[in-house]
Amino acid sequence: MTLVSITRLRLRSWHYLPAFFIQAVRSSWQAKSAEGSLSVSILQEARNTFWTRTVWANENAMKSYIVSGVHKRVMRNLLEWCDEAAVVHWEQDDSQPPTWEEAFRHLKKEGRPSKVNHPSNDHLAYQFPIPRVRLTGVLSFK
Repeated sequence: MTLVSITRLRLRSWHYLPAFFIQAVRSSWQAKSAEGSLSVSILQEARNTFWTRTVWANENAMKSYIVSGVHKRVMRNLLEWCDEAAVVHWEQDDSQPPTWEEAFRHLKKEGRPSKVNHPSNDHLAYQFPIPRVRLTGVLSFK
C-alpha cells in the first residue's frame, strides 16, 4: 500500500505568486529527495490555483517530509497567502500517481479545507472546480 497526498491552494493575490512559486519548487525538490517519496507533481491552473500530487511509500515518510525543511517553514506563509486550501490523503495498492481528475474526486469526497486567514466564499462552502490540465501546466519532479 502506498499513500497519496493531494493539496489544492489558491493564492489570494498575484502579489504572492513569485515567493509562492519559488517555495513550491523548493518544497518539491525536498519531496523528491525525501526518503519514501515515489512521485511529486505540481499542476498550475488559472486564477493563481495550484495542485500538488505526491505518492509516498507510507504515511511515516509523508509525515517526516511535512514537518521538516522548506515545507515546514513555508506552511506558515500559506495562512496569509491563500484564500482557498484543501488536502486529502488516501492509501492505494499501486505506486502510480492518480490522474488529476481522480485527485479532484478524492478531494471533494474525502478531503477537508485547510486553515487560511482570509477564506473566500468558495473556501467556506468547500466548492472548487475540477482541474483543467494543460501539458504546459504540470511540473513533474519525480
